[in-house]
Amino acid sequence: METMKPKSALNNRSKKLAKTFQKVISLRSATKLASNNGICMLNSHLKVKEDLFTDQNNKPHQGNNKNRAVMEALIARLFAGVTTIKAAYAELQMAQHPYNNDSIQAADQAVVDELRAISELKRRFLKKELDLSPHVTIMLAEIQEQQSLMKTYEITIKRLEAEVDFKDNNISSLKKHLDDCVNFNKSIEKKLNSSGSLSLFDNLTLSSLSPTHFVHFLHHTLRSVRSFSKVMMAEMESAHWDLEAAVKFIHSNAVFTKPTHQTFAFESFVCITMFEGFNYPNFNVAEDKILHKQGAQSLYFDKFKKVKSLNPKQYLTHNPNSSFSKFLKSKYLQVVHAKMECSFFGNLNQRKVVNSGGYPESSFFVAFAEMAKRVWTLHCLALSFQDDDVTVFQIKKNTRFSEVYMESVTEEPVSHSGESSDSSSGELRVGFTVVPGFKIGKTVIQSQVYLSLVGSPATS
Repeated sequence: METMKPKSALNNRSKKLAKTFQKVISLRSATKLASNNGICMLNSHLKVKEDLFTDQNNKPHQGNNKNRAVMEALIARLFAGVTTIKAAYAELQMAQHPYNNDSIQAADQAVVDELRAISELKRRFLKKELDLSPHVTIMLAEIQEQQSLMKTYEITIKRLEAEVDFKDNNISSLKKHLDDCVNFNKSIEKKLNSSGSLSLFDNLTLSSLSPTHFVHFLHHTLRSVRSFSKVMMAEMESAHWDLEAAVKFIHSNAVFTKPTHQTFAFESFVCITMFEGFNYPNFNVAEDKILHKQGAQSLYFDKFKKVKSLNPKQYLTHNPNSSFSKFLKSKYLQVVHAKMECSFFGNLNQRKVVNSGGYPESSFFVAFAEMAKRVWTLHCLALSFQDDDVTVFQIKKNTRFSEVYMESVTEEPVSHSGESSDSSSGELRVGFTVVPGFKIGKTVIQSQVYLSLVGSPATS
């Protein structure tokens, strides 16, 4: 903590400082202007007469005010010079990237010129040859400083614009990379879902048909079901649907352990709707299954071999009145409600095209048609079995878990007794069926179910 000095001490110090300046500075006004790199530069001259500021008794008189004005002008000139150097240095840096030889030389010359001007100012000051008009010098110094600041701002703006352009190019590059990744993922997904993965069936004969072939094609079909479910959910989100309300409409009392598990509810809706009537020829309950079974296995097997690798649009174009065309039309009207289609696309044009036997070109319908083709082809394969009937079954809600007839669609660990391995207050029951199960003779293909934890056992 400093000790406060008396006013007399401060006055003595001011007098000593004044005397020092008085011995050095005497004013004779004369000002010259120069321009360097677009910036106004001031050259000053000094001649000192000590008797302007002191009398014979070494006492300051009216020249003291003039002396102060000259010093203020000198400092203003120095600050303006520093600002000019700063602007030139900023321009020098800017010219490095991208490299611009002319700009670099101009900026370098501006720095050299200003340093020379300051050096000359120092020399004249020390030799007492400084000759300037305080008011004019201060005004010109301010102009020079403002010009330098403007130049610095312009350089800063150019640098920011260059950074913006660089980031825009980087964003464009990243977007292109993202598009490439998305297209690559789609191509992989397409390959996984394409008929290329069905090489197992290329040389398959009716006599060698087994439940293993059915399971393999079922998995191929379910990939398409999940893919369409994702497309449908994406359209719902784009149309600002309340997904939780939609889930409650599908399974009103379903309890999910994670929010992401709500996707299983939409898969359940699509699966159950698409496989409804699977036990009957052409998905038609009114038709007699026995009549179709007698000698019809080879016919359905030929349909399976033919349709499994075809494009749905291609098949429908050549067979507009086929059973598959009727199946596609019927299932589309069941899965995609009129209000749903209207909210997705703003009209019912796709519905009208499907009703008239046409094939809409939207990605939504393409995904649906591919899924429908696989379900129909799986149905043809099921009807191809000679000695064993293929039937579909669902698990009732609140049924105790059984590893024989069910598998969980989540990674929830389940014990043989049907209880969750980390649960001590209840047991896992079936919340709803996601994918129905199948029976081929005595072979059981497990139904995929979503399990919910209940506090008290219920009747199975």
